[in-house]
Amino acid sequence: MVQETLKPFQRVLKTDLDGSLAISRALLKIHGIGFSLANAICTSLHLSREKKAGLLTDEEVRNIESFIKDKKELPLWMFNRRADYESGEDKHLVGPDLKLTQEFDIKRLKKIRAYKGMRHAIGQPVRGQRTRSHFRHGRAVGVLKSKVAKVAAATKPTEGKEKK
Repeated sequence: MVQETLKPFQRVLKTDLDGSLAISRALLKIHGIGFSLANAICTSLHLSREKKAGLLTDEEVRNIESFIKDKKELPLWMFNRRADYESGEDKHLVGPDLKLTQEFDIKRLKKIRAYKGMRHAIGQPVRGQRTRSHFRHGRAVGVLKSKVAKVAAATKPTEGKEKK
């Protein structure tokens, strides 16, 4: 019987996964893979979700990588890049490709001066959130105590004066 050793790290798609975590949890560390996709990978490849990532064989790692690259068995609603702007095809990007594509999308929106691009440029929320109580940083935060004290001192003597 072959004794399996638990590797502390498992390398999948240029990302180090914690070997002590279950596969379904460890796959979440890859940028572009969420809970549903991690579970879909485990189900499609007939891997136990509770199996530790450090116990994966090289063949299982290759199967996971090829599954994520091919994406033939995934439904379209799981893709993170449907109807791509440049090519028009449905894709699922992971890792540095996803980060780079997001940066290019934001730069394109800024260049064409779209509303979303302008909100990105000035550091405001892009998706319609309220800004009165959140997203406050810099000079617009709260009230300065020194100004409040000056105003309070200026108004107090005028209220206290009575006509004689």
